[in-house]
Amino acid sequence: MDIKSKSAAGSGVPRRQFIKQTATAAAAVAATSWVKTPIYGADQAPSANVTGANNRIAVAVVGVGFGIGKNHLLGMHEKASENNTVVAAACDLYKDRRDFAKEKANLKDSDVVVDYRKILDRKDVDAVLIATHDPWHAQITMDSVEAGKHVYCEKPLTRYLDEAFKVYDTVKKSGKVFQVGSQGCSAGGYKKCAEMVKAGKLGTLVWGQAWYSRNSLGGEWNYPFEDDATPENIDWERWLGKVKTRAPFSKEHFHRWRKYFQYCAGPLGDLAPHRLHPLILATGNPEFPKRVVSIGTKNVHADLDKSNPPGTAEREVPEHAQLLAEFPSGFVAMVTCCTVNGNTPGLSLYGHKGNVTIDATAARVELLPQREFGEEIDPETVTGLQAEIDPRIHEKNWFECIRSGDQPNANIELAIRVQTIISLAEMSDRLKTACLFDEKTRKVTDGSGKEITPITYGTLPQS
Repeated sequence: MDIKSKSAAGSGVPRRQFIKQTATAAAAVAATSWVKTPIYGADQAPSANVTGANNRIAVAVVGVGFGIGKNHLLGMHEKASENNTVVAAACDLYKDRRDFAKEKANLKDSDVVVDYRKILDRKDVDAVLIATHDPWHAQITMDSVEAGKHVYCEKPLTRYLDEAFKVYDTVKKSGKVFQVGSQGCSAGGYKKCAEMVKAGKLGTLVWGQAWYSRNSLGGEWNYPFEDDATPENIDWERWLGKVKTRAPFSKEHFHRWRKYFQYCAGPLGDLAPHRLHPLILATGNPEFPKRVVSIGTKNVHADLDKSNPPGTAEREVPEHAQLLAEFPSGFVAMVTCCTVNGNTPGLSLYGHKGNVTIDATAARVELLPQREFGEEIDPETVTGLQAEIDPRIHEKNWFECIRSGDQPNANIELAIRVQTIISLAEMSDRLKTACLFDEKTRKVTDGSGKEITPITYGTLPQS
C-alpha cells in the first residue's frame, strides 16, 4: 500500500520515500504536526533539510550588523509563522550584536556564537543566511554548502574573482539551493521584461542601461560609531579574515569598511550589484561578459565636507563609478553607480524592434516599438507588479525553492555572471586597462592578448 504523508503530499512523494528522505518516521510525524504548533524555538520540531511543502526551515544568520544583517534577522523572525521558518542560531564577532540577536530572535546562549563553524555542525540547522562584510562571503558560503546547508548570501557574491569561481564550483557540486541577496531579482518588472525579450518583442537586444545612485552631505557609508565597539568586544583578527593589509583595530574600518579596498570594491561592490543582477536577468539570457571597461572617479571629496567631524577619513574607493560590458551576443550593458549624485532613472533595454523601460521600483514596465516596427510590435504598459523594496519577498523565494528544489530568482548561475562583471570592472579601473574574459578557460587578458592575473588578497597594496 502506497500511503502519502501530509508532509510529502505537496510533491507527491510516497510515504516510504519521504520517511527515508527525512531520516526517521518520527521526523515525518513531527513535521506534519508542526504546522499546528506556534513557533517558539529551534528545538520544537526537527528539520528535514528540507523536503515537502509543509516542512519548517531552520535558518542561522551569520552577520547581524546594523543594516541588512539585522534586517534579515528581524524580518525572518517576524515572518516565521507565515513562512514556516525559524531563526535557529546567529553568529557575529561583535558581542553587542550577538546580544541583540539573542534577545530579538528568542535564542538561547548556545544558539549565539562567534565562530560560524559551530553552527554548521548542528543537524537542526537547514540553511545559512550570510550578511557579513565581503571578504567572508566566499569561505562561509563554501563551508556552509559543504556542510549540507542551503545558502542565501548577501551581494556581492565574493570580494574577488578567483574565489567567486571557487564558490560557483562548490555550490554546483553540493546541489544546495543558493540565492544571492540582490532583492530586485524577485521584483515583477525584471521578470516581465525577460518575458517580453524572450517573446521577441524587442527583437535582437542592442544595449541596456541602469543606475544606482545616492547622495549625502558627508559622504556615503560614514556610519556612526558604536560606543561599545572596542577590541574587547570584537574579534578583530577574525573579522579581517583573508585581508592582507591588516590594519590595527579601527572603529573607522569596522563601521565604514565599504570605504576601503581591503574589504570592498566601493560603488562597484555595493551599489552596482543592485542593478546588475536585475539587468542581466531582464535580458532573458544571462551571459558571461566578453569585455569590461570601467572608470571610477573621486572629485567631490564628500568625506571632507564640513558637516563631518574634524578628522573624518577620506575613502580609498571611488565616489562615482561607471562600467561598460560587452557580451558574446553583441549586447552591451552600461551601469552607473554613484554616491555623490542621487539621480536614479529606471532600467532600460533597447532592442532592434522595441525598447522596454522599467521604473525605479520595478512595479511598472513600458514597451514601446521602434518607429520602423510600429506595425509589428504593439505598445504595452504593465503596472501593479511586485516592487523590489521588500527583502522578505526575496527570502520567501529562497524558502520556496529549498522546499521545491527549483532554482531561485538570483541563483548561482546569475550570481557568477554578475560577479565576473563586477570583478573585471574593478580590475579595469584599478589597473587602468580593458579586461577581456574567456568563459571556457576563465582567463582574463588585455586588449593585446596578454594574460592578466586577476587581483585578489595581497595583489595590490590596499588588499
